[in-house]
Amino acid sequence: MIDELVKKLRDGELSSDEYVAKTFERIRRLEGRINAFITVRDEQRVLDEVKMSVKKGGRLAGVLIAVKDNISTRDVRTTCASKMLENYVPPYDATVISKLKMEGAVILGKTNMDEFAMGSTTETSYFGPTRNPWDLSRTPGGSSGGSGSSLAAGYVDLALGSDTGGSIRTPASFTSTFGLKPSYGTVSRYGLVAYANSLEQIGPMAKNSRDLALLFSVIAGNDQRDATTIDYTPPSSVSPISIKGIKVGVLQDIMNASDPGVAGKVRDFLDRMSSEGAIIEETSLGMTDYVLPTYYIIAMSEASSNLARYDGVRYGHSSNMEGNWKEVYSKTRGEGFGKEVKRRILLGSFILSAGYYEQFYIRALKVRRLIRDSLEKLFAKYDVIISPTAPVLPPKIGEVIDDPVKMYAMDVATVTANLAAIPSLSIPAGFYNGLPVGLQLMGRYLSDTFLMGISLYMEDVTGMKNMTSPL
Repeated sequence: MIDELVKKLRDGELSSDEYVAKTFERIRRLEGRINAFITVRDEQRVLDEVKMSVKKGGRLAGVLIAVKDNISTRDVRTTCASKMLENYVPPYDATVISKLKMEGAVILGKTNMDEFAMGSTTETSYFGPTRNPWDLSRTPGGSSGGSGSSLAAGYVDLALGSDTGGSIRTPASFTSTFGLKPSYGTVSRYGLVAYANSLEQIGPMAKNSRDLALLFSVIAGNDQRDATTIDYTPPSSVSPISIKGIKVGVLQDIMNASDPGVAGKVRDFLDRMSSEGAIIEETSLGMTDYVLPTYYIIAMSEASSNLARYDGVRYGHSSNMEGNWKEVYSKTRGEGFGKEVKRRILLGSFILSAGYYEQFYIRALKVRRLIRDSLEKLFAKYDVIISPTAPVLPPKIGEVIDDPVKMYAMDVATVTANLAAIPSLSIPAGFYNGLPVGLQLMGRYLSDTFLMGISLYMEDVTGMKNMTSPL
């Protein structure tokens, strides 16, 4: 527990030297097999900052945290796992980083991810794939796979990820950790390298609900530098919420599309909820066939626009060739971007091109509204909606990377929350054949704390918390 760790560091029960030394020793022993980090900061500098933070105090005083490598960190390179930004060092901190530092957190390093957050397995990274600590032959999910693996490997107790269509929740599911995609607007995106502005959110990842809620309370809130943020202040801690009488809608369309082992573990979890007094009913979104096309049309369109800025002139990779502007621009982007990023830029550019804009993009925005309306009808009946976080078990490295349709289908349960701007939380449901299975809770807009309260109650019932792989 983070509050216990902060107290031990403050009282001298755990020395800063011992805390930092153990962390770096574990990284040296395991990182060659996991590849959770793109950048690990200098050990002495980290130690100095931990000691200083413990003296100054704060809710996270001295606590080491892993940060996804698409969140700007002053004087620490931020690559987005791309050759395009391989040597980019931001001159400023993202708002969430400034808030973490104010509360005494110390950045341990920047975690591996799918390039520009485009992927579901952390295999599209220019720096190589991250492996799942529970089974090194498998992926940890993506795109925040490095953050999930850093938790499961026991490097840190807190991590930051970003979630555009499941990029926090899928890694949480695949690594038996906790991950929250916050309500849109509750956490500043200032300093997050943009992928799809209307969908993405920075969010907390942790090994239990209490720590997750604490981290969320630190990073949430209005930011004048991000016009999409709202005036929102969550409580600094969360209490268990008894689920007796709570109405739970189970998305049967997602359950039916899931592997039997995954669906079975979710049913087992639902049985535990029922035994605690929850009212469980089967339901469906009713628009499942439209969710993935709608999401990817919008996401790829926004990505093609956002990534147009990488021209090799102002910063980032630049081709050394000589020629006219068009040739140099094309060469630079051809060298700097990976296969999946190029695919999404091309598809997004096509969708936004003359003659197709209204046929695809505008129609997708209309369907997005219908999806939100469908969810509002469900929330008129249910307090929380549940499904598997991912319909499959963690795939093996290389299993889906060359089949984009198969990879995109892994997001079928998670993209709905991004389209509707609502909070969504992935919590551990158990293990099937030694592999983690996650359960997703979705709630009404701004019910983030409510979801974490349910999670806190259920993790005490199931004992599924604070898990580290036995590496």
